[in-house]
Formats: sequence, C-alpha cells, structure tokens
Amino acid sequence: MRLDKYLKVSRIIKRRTVANEACDAGRVTVNGKVARASYDVKVGDLLTISLGQRPITARVTVVTEHALKEDAKTMYEIVEG
Repeated sequence: MRLDKYLKVSRIIKRRTVANEACDAGRVTVNGKVARASYDVKVGDLLTISLGQRPITARVTVVTEHALKEDAKTMYEIVEG
C-alpha cells in the first residue's frame, strides 16, 4: 500500500492530500530515509512523521486497505512521540 494511503487509512494523518503534501515536503521518513508518497509500506517499517511540535515515530504492524475507526489504531504502534 502507498505511504500516503497508509497514513490516511491508519488515521495517523486525517486526509490523504495532507499526507501526500507531508511526504513531498520531506516530513515523513521510513526507516530513517525520506520517503515519497508512492513508497510501498511493509509490516515492520518505522515511520517518523514531523508535523507540529514533536515528531511521531510508529512501527507498522498491519497493512490493510480498509479499517474501521476502532481498528485503525491496531495498524501501528507508537515507538516515541
């Protein structure tokens, strides 16, 4: 799944366009490297999102095309932030 879509489906970022813009601005890194919105997210990837005051670091636990609001938080685990 594309990185921008994953960020939206997991509800880390509320809108896909915002997720896409964050990727284009270099505010999203995957495993320590700046990632484009088209990056293919895999289980175990370490995402760092720098929006607002402090960065959020999350590990991908599940990749699924659709998730209910209750299930979205199970798609990742917060490592720091």
